[in-house]
Amino acid sequence: MKKLAVVLFSCLPLVAFAAGGGKSEYEVPAPVNLQDKVSLQNGAKLFVNYCMGCHGLQYQRYSRLAEDLEIPEELVQEKLNFTTDKVGDQMRTAMASEDAKAWFGNAPPDLTMVTRYRSEDWVYSYLINFYEDESRPFGYNNRVFENVGMPHVMASLEEELSEEEFKQEMGDLTNFLAYTAEPVRPLRERLGVYVLVFLGILLVPAYLLKKEYWKDVH
Repeated sequence: MKKLAVVLFSCLPLVAFAAGGGKSEYEVPAPVNLQDKVSLQNGAKLFVNYCMGCHGLQYQRYSRLAEDLEIPEELVQEKLNFTTDKVGDQMRTAMASEDAKAWFGNAPPDLTMVTRYRSEDWVYSYLINFYEDESRPFGYNNRVFENVGMPHVMASLEEELSEEEFKQEMGDLTNFLAYTAEPVRPLRERLGVYVLVFLGILLVPAYLLKKEYWKDVH
């Protein structure tokens, strides 16, 4: 039973997001770029493999992820969907809420909106600021959220990579969570660029027309 508890708690990343707190001195800008499909795809893979055992994205559907991230639905169903048989279903955690409440007291929070609740910078800084601390139950603490009651579930990944590579991976995960918080945002950003370009082009004839109207006033 003790070993089971350790395994289950290792599936509890970011559960402490529900707690409040001011801005940490360790908080740094997150490398969020919602136009980078490769980053978003890698972030989706990281979330499914490291977070989804306990945390879901109940407002996100696998089919929407496939469309927005330009991944074939067949590939999403094969490589990313381990909780349902239908690609149109929501990305819910595999853990039953009744079991979660029995094991933890409360079900781990859904992370669909976590970057909007906390901020993209906070989430990214949190992910890259775990450090070894033997005084903690699972041997790790966090500089952004001191004495957080959860393990460092990315520890094995961090050991495999260089510091910069690990930060890149956590940046991709943060990027994906920023996307899930507002799936329409990448489209909105692209449309914004098109609108600015259009207005810039429209400015030229508008300026010339203004000069034509006002040339006889002086």
